[in-house]
Amino acid sequence: NDGGANVSYDGGETWSTQSNQPTAQMYRVSTDTDFPYRLLGGQQDNTAVRIRMRSAFGPAIGERDWEPTAGGESGHIVADPENPDIVYGGSYGGFLVRMDHRNGDRRIINVWPDNPMGWGAAELTYRFNWNFPLMFSAHDPGTLYAAGNVLFRTRDEGHSWEAVSRDLTRNQKDRQQASGGPITKDNTGVEYYGTIFALAESPLEPGVLWTGSDDGLLHLSRDGGQSWTEVRPRGMPEEIQINSIEAHPFEAGSLYVAATAYKSDDFRPYLFRTSDYGRSWKKITDGIPEDHFTRVIRADPVKPGLLYAGTERGLYLSRNDGEDWESLQLDLPIVPVTDLAVRRGELIAATQGRGYWSFDHLSLLRQVGDDTWSERLALFEPGPAWRLPNRSAEDPGQRGRNPADGVVLFYWLAEELPPNAELELLISDAAGKEIRRFTRKPEKPDPEEEPPLGDDDRLLTADAGLNRFEWNLRYPGVERFEKLVLWNDALDGPRAVPGTYRATLTTGGASRSVGIEIRPDPRSEAAPEALQQQFDFVWGINRKLTDIHRAIRRIRDTRGQLETMGQRIDGREGYAELAQAAGDLGEKLTGIEEALYQTRLEARQDPLNYPIRLNDKLAGVMRGASIGDHPPPASAIAVRDELVGEAERQLSELDRLLNDDLVRLNTLAASLRLPAIITEGE
Repeated sequence: NDGGANVSYDGGETWSTQSNQPTAQMYRVSTDTDFPYRLLGGQQDNTAVRIRMRSAFGPAIGERDWEPTAGGESGHIVADPENPDIVYGGSYGGFLVRMDHRNGDRRIINVWPDNPMGWGAAELTYRFNWNFPLMFSAHDPGTLYAAGNVLFRTRDEGHSWEAVSRDLTRNQKDRQQASGGPITKDNTGVEYYGTIFALAESPLEPGVLWTGSDDGLLHLSRDGGQSWTEVRPRGMPEEIQINSIEAHPFEAGSLYVAATAYKSDDFRPYLFRTSDYGRSWKKITDGIPEDHFTRVIRADPVKPGLLYAGTERGLYLSRNDGEDWESLQLDLPIVPVTDLAVRRGELIAATQGRGYWSFDHLSLLRQVGDDTWSERLALFEPGPAWRLPNRSAEDPGQRGRNPADGVVLFYWLAEELPPNAELELLISDAAGKEIRRFTRKPEKPDPEEEPPLGDDDRLLTADAGLNRFEWNLRYPGVERFEKLVLWNDALDGPRAVPGTYRATLTTGGASRSVGIEIRPDPRSEAAPEALQQQFDFVWGINRKLTDIHRAIRRIRDTRGQLETMGQRIDGREGYAELAQAAGDLGEKLTGIEEALYQTRLEARQDPLNYPIRLNDKLAGVMRGASIGDHPPPASAIAVRDELVGEAERQLSELDRLLNDDLVRLNTLAASLRLPAIITEGE
């Protein structure tokens, strides 16, 4: 069925589910005002759904992030702009439901609850399309519009409706007769014709309303529906379906129109623009292939002149108000795009056969100009990043992919950089203090160079064209040492607190810099000072653990040299005192190491048998304090202070051994004409 495919491997005895394939045929898409916001729409031969754009539960969008909502398979679905849990959904036959997701309450609020099943449209008081439009007013969030062949309005959540127009269609009775025959008829509502199919309201002028019908008429009201004027573009096929209309977000009196005539075997694109309330029109389809008929057009709400168009075969972009178009297909499947929505810097596409898709980086498109690609180096300002608790899934499997949690930086290189050429990205705070420094990976790394022992930094790419890099909002992680095994093995750096930051990209003497904005999780109740206290606590332990791990590396390096010296002088006459001093110092260093780290750990479960030491305990305190958005509890501060105090005593003893005992040992070694033992940092 249109809702998906079911497969049987036993001749029909049992069948697979269809909830395992991304094949939903979405009629429309709208968004709510929640965080993370949801997409709402009807699926052909399936349920009306609302689904989160970003998972509220984990690293990928799964089953818990979507649920059935108001309406049916074919309808427009819109959420109350002031309460995202109140949803209004339509379906065929003029069916309209108000649903409260907080308590599950459903209320049937049909404009005209005279069930039309089995009847031809000519016999009805009002005609509602299979996919009749719904729209909340941009100027009054308490006003909801619904359209049949007449435009209706409610201001009391559907308890009562008033007509605010006459019949805004051609009302051709010969096109409204019962469908089917001669043996049996088939009148479900999908056949109804002569209906309003698209609605728009000016976001700039209250009372300016536009309608488009499925039989080729466009109407305008400038007085809230009291009077209407036909404003149909010349050169548009007579009975073309007005599939979507979009009021200009910056210019009063301007409208974009997407229309389709494929039902009349005309597969050409039809997009139009007016800037004078429909007195004159311009066709704007240059760049879209002649057989890619158009379904939807949307205007970017931030960048004037930036337009998006969905066609039967994909997605297109215009950066000059429709004068010409270019493909925005990227990795979107070749599939009909039935609707588009722009929300929080993301472009959502409803498709007929592949569900919902999102382009997450409109901030990039808003900055690209005709001269961008002529530059040697360009760094684009990223959109705002949200400080959220969950990480994006690298591979979501069969689940939906979350948008990036971090800051996504795009940069342009006119040419691919040669091997080992400099490329560096510096992240700094508002005061200019360095947070992170990222570089590119040399094509042939130095075999003598030790692998990094810190957190696993991502590396910059240096390809010709557009490159992408994501900073995960974290400060440097705790430095590690070889064969480190921890029970509390979560050594990532703390997340940056909300605020302003800066990214600077440098290569070959050229440098570009952009601002970064990190916003708090809107769901969090934590005050800014609480987040700062959390950061300071976690970052302090992070740095102390790095000191401990550096000390362990220093101990191991020094002890290794002592063992080499011991092997060299073992049994030789005249070296007994030196051998004894080397052995004593090695034992003392081992004692400090074993206080700082459980040296018997070799596998992840070994701590069940061998008690963890100071570094692991501190890592546990850090890990607990990192979860959520809150300052550290008093108990965590007390344990931190106790553990850090003991660690400081061990580190002080290490400094004493290396500054006193090792100096004396090196003096003795020098008297015997042996090389000194050099520790890290010397």
